[in-house]
Amino acid sequence: MPAATVSDAIERASAAYAALAELGESIEDEWSYVTDLQAAWQARFDAISAARGGTAIDAATDAAVDAAIDEIALIADPHRAIDWLSTFPQVVLLALGEPG
Repeated sequence: MPAATVSDAIERASAAYAALAELGESIEDEWSYVTDLQAAWQARFDAISAARGGTAIDAATDAAVDAAIDEIALIADPHRAIDWLSTFPQVVLLALGEPG
């Protein structure tokens, strides 16, 4: 099996992040904030993928991204989802060795 790449990790993180944002969007008063935040972080993910997408990542890095994805998948409360909209991307960036 080929090594996972930065793009693979970003793709998985982006899908999980979109689901998290969708949960947060259910709070009407926060919809604009959530969509703006999602757009900003998705742009950052896209920039990383464009710059380093083909770079292989080790198993520990891949597992760290998956652990963060698993953690946010447990969130059911929309308010907590909103709290994690800034935290989750930072965790993924850290795992990938990117500056925040």
